[in-house]
Amino acid sequence: MKIIKVVELFAGVGGFRIGLNQASNKEVEYKTIWNSQWEPSTKTQHASEIYVKHFGSTGHSCEDIQLVVKNKFNIIPKHDLLVGGFPCQDYSVARTANQANGLVGKKGVLWWSIFNILKKGGKDSPNYLLLENVDRLLKSPTKQRGRDFAVMLSSLASLGYVVEWRIINAAEYGFPQRRRRVFILAYKKDTLPSKKMRKTSPEDWINKIGIIAEGFPIYKNHDLLTYFEINKDPAKVSKEFSIDSPKISPFQNAGIMIDGKVYTKKVTPKYSGKKTILKDILIDDKEITEEFFINKNTLKRWEYLKNRKTEKRKTKKGFEYNYSEGGMIFPDNLNNASRTIVTGEGGSSPSRFKHVIKTKDGRLRRLMPVELERLNMFPANHTESVTNTKRAFLMGNALVVGVIKKLGQSLAKSI
Repeated sequence: MKIIKVVELFAGVGGFRIGLNQASNKEVEYKTIWNSQWEPSTKTQHASEIYVKHFGSTGHSCEDIQLVVKNKFNIIPKHDLLVGGFPCQDYSVARTANQANGLVGKKGVLWWSIFNILKKGGKDSPNYLLLENVDRLLKSPTKQRGRDFAVMLSSLASLGYVVEWRIINAAEYGFPQRRRRVFILAYKKDTLPSKKMRKTSPEDWINKIGIIAEGFPIYKNHDLLTYFEINKDPAKVSKEFSIDSPKISPFQNAGIMIDGKVYTKKVTPKYSGKKTILKDILIDDKEITEEFFINKNTLKRWEYLKNRKTEKRKTKKGFEYNYSEGGMIFPDNLNNASRTIVTGEGGSSPSRFKHVIKTKDGRLRRLMPVELERLNMFPANHTESVTNTKRAFLMGNALVVGVIKKLGQSLAKSI
C-alpha cells in the first residue's frame, strides 16, 4: 500500500481530512500527519477544539500559520500532499467590491504561507497540492480582473509546479448543496501527473484526461480554448496583469497552467446519477426543537427580506440612492439541492440568506445544525460541542466533503 502523507492547512473542523480518509483504498491511503487551524478573530478556538476532539492533538497546531512558517518551519514534517481551503473572506461575494482586497487583504496574504512552505521545503516540498477557494478568486480584484489567481499561478510556476483548476458546483454532481468553489490541483515536476500533463494536449487534459475531469466529467463541447502566458515573477504579474482593467477575467471555469502557459475554457458538467435534494437530508419533524420554528411575530420581516424589492435608501452621510434586489424562494424548495450555507446561517433573527423550510404540518422553521452538517456531508453531530449558532458558522466555513472524496479518489488513481 502507498501512503500519501498529508499536511492540512486552514483545517477548520476537518473537511479535507474526512474526504481524503473516505477516498483511501487498499492501494492508496491518505494519512494526515500534521494540520493547522487558527482563527485570528476569536479568543476561543472552536474549530481547533472540534478538530482535536475527533482526530487527536498529535500533529495539530493552533497558532498563526504565518508565524509558524516564519519561526518554527521545522515542526512541519515532510509530506506528499498539501491541502487547504485557504481563507476566502477577501474574495467572497459576501463582501462589497471596495472591501474585496484580494491578495493584499488581511486574510488574502495567507496564500503566501502556502507559497513559503513550498519554497522553504525545496527538494522536500510536497509533490501534490489540493486547494479550495470561492469561485470569485478567478476574477478578483475588480480593477485587475484575474490578477490574484494569476499571481498564484505565477508563484507555483516559479517553483516548478503545473496546475489544473475547475469551478465545481457540488449540486451539479448529485451532492445536496449548491456550493460553487474553485478547486486547484498542482503537481511538482517529475511526478506522474506532471509528466502526463506535459505530453497531453491541453484540450484533452481539460476535457477528459485530467485528474479533475476523471472525477468530475464534462460534456464534450467546442467552446474556444484560450491561451495566454503569465510571467514567473509574481511581483511583475501583480503590477501588470489585467492592467487595462478588463470587464471580465481571462480565466474561465476550467484550465491548466504549464511553465507559465495558460490554457482555459468554459466547460459544462456531465452527470446522470442520483441527486440528493434538500428533502433527503431533513430529520423528523418530531426532533425539531421549538427555537428553530419561525416566530409569527417575525414572519413579515422574513418575507420582506426574502422578497423582491426596489426602494430608495440613504447612506449615513445622507446620500440617497435606488436599491433593488431580486426575490428568493420562500420557503426553500425541498425538491432541489439546498442553497449555499453561509456563516450567518445560525440564530433566530430574520435573514435573507438563512434557509427556511415548511414542515408537514405547515409550520416554518430553520435548519437544525445536524441538517447543515448533512448538507456538507459531515458525520452527524460532528460539531455538537459548541452552540447552535457557532455550529452553523462552522458549516458555513466548511466544504462539501463528497467533492474532496472524489478528487482524492481521482488523484489516487493517477499516482
